[in-house]
Amino acid sequence: MSGIFSNESGEMALAFLINSFLVAAVVVIHHEALNGLFRIGRKFTVHRNLALLIGVFGALIAHVVEIWLFALGYYFMVHSEVFETMQGNFDGSLIDCAYFSFTTYTSLGFGDIEPLGHLRFTAGLEALTGLMMITWSASFMFLKMEKYWMHRQDEDSA
Repeated sequence: MSGIFSNESGEMALAFLINSFLVAAVVVIHHEALNGLFRIGRKFTVHRNLALLIGVFGALIAHVVEIWLFALGYYFMVHSEVFETMQGNFDGSLIDCAYFSFTTYTSLGFGDIEPLGHLRFTAGLEALTGLMMITWSASFMFLKMEKYWMHRQDEDSA
């Protein structure tokens, strides 16, 4: 009985470490991406519509990188001998891990792939992290757009 407990504890500890790394890396990537977009916006004078497009595409690229990071985490976990796998329309390929990550990060969740064991916790954390990163991007873009709306309002009243 103690052998099973220690094995389960080891799996849980490893899952915790992997999940902590994934979430921390995603938050840092997102922070640096938005901070970089902010610095670009301050450094270069471009038309406000182009600046907004750069912001939107920059945020999208950051999200895609973050999703692929989670996909690599799933791929590693699925192919390790420590964790369970996923069931459903899943063949263990990196592209299936990426597909699952895209649907989980965005909370779309088609349900055609189901994580098992500790991967369920990773999926839940990815959904929560994705929600936070998407709302962070939305807030960033709103503040950028608000700045341009105020500038335009000042131009119209002058």
